[in-house]
Amino acid sequence: MGPGQAVAVFGAYGHTGRFMVAELAARGFVPLLLGRDAEKLRAHAPSAPEWEIRPAAVDDPAALDRALAGADAVINCAGPFASTAAPVIEAALRAGIPYVDVAAEIEANLDTFAHFAERAAAAGTVVLPAMAFFGGLGDLLVTAALGELGAADEAHIAYGLSGWHPTAGTRAAGAVSRERRDGRRLRYSGGRLEYREDALPRRTWHFPEPLGTRTVLGEFTMADVVTVPSHLDVPEVCTYMSTEAAGDMAAADTPPPTAVDARGRSAQTFLVDVVVRHGDTERRAVARGRDIYAVSAPLAVEAVRRILAGEVRRTGVASAGALFDAPDFLRSLSAHLAPDLPQPSGAGAGTMA
Repeated sequence: MGPGQAVAVFGAYGHTGRFMVAELAARGFVPLLLGRDAEKLRAHAPSAPEWEIRPAAVDDPAALDRALAGADAVINCAGPFASTAAPVIEAALRAGIPYVDVAAEIEANLDTFAHFAERAAAAGTVVLPAMAFFGGLGDLLVTAALGELGAADEAHIAYGLSGWHPTAGTRAAGAVSRERRDGRRLRYSGGRLEYREDALPRRTWHFPEPLGTRTVLGEFTMADVVTVPSHLDVPEVCTYMSTEAAGDMAAADTPPPTAVDARGRSAQTFLVDVVVRHGDTERRAVARGRDIYAVSAPLAVEAVRRILAGEVRRTGVASAGALFDAPDFLRSLSAHLAPDLPQPSGAGAGTMA
């Protein structure tokens, strides 16, 4: 398996979808542009007239089947994933091809594991949810940090974002999740998800340089609470968000991302700091990069490449850390992010105050 394979991108004209199409083309794949709006697909296609446009709506199974005809894999970039994930997975299973999405919606990811595990395994294909900045990257970092330990008492994932200009899709997905939770928030503790109505706690997190010590919101729960426990024995998984980014996300008037370079990336930078603790052993893994939406494209496309090449540890519904050699996967993305992967650590590795 190699370049020249056709990969369908559902939601190809969306913000993340455009990054995905460009990354596929740069890696030698043939992008198939799928989406609900034919006019938007046509508006995106002139940059590469050879790209095939295939309009399809999630409530039209026959159209989805036609759209996936001849595709070797499909990447779903169209949220809210509570509405799109299941129909596109169903179509992928009918076509007998792998499915990857970039869903950050916790409930949608839980649904994927719950509803498709047996069927995907029986079909011998891969269904990979949350293969994006939230969910996929954190899971790979936790898996790399654990190494041979295979289990931990706690996993902490701190997101040091310089800011967060959410896309319309991010806002729509957040609204769907809040509605499904009746306005409550989630945390993962004691090996299970808990609904809570109290305010998010504030913490101090000691990020590596250049961020240093920052105030973060604790229990700012992201898709990592689905991906990490899906294959690792970690009863406490907590995610944290820099207050600057959380404030941007909460503000209704924060504008969407603005491109500042030729690749369409924004000026946003990130540092993801992961700490795992197992008894007296503590390990850290760090990844630095730029633009959380843009970096989701190389994450998902590298996943597709490995799946099509047979470089996976299993089939069925699985998270990135269960499917791939996590350190090797992260190092392969050095053109897009800078990973600092751990060795067993002693003094100086603590992060919380």
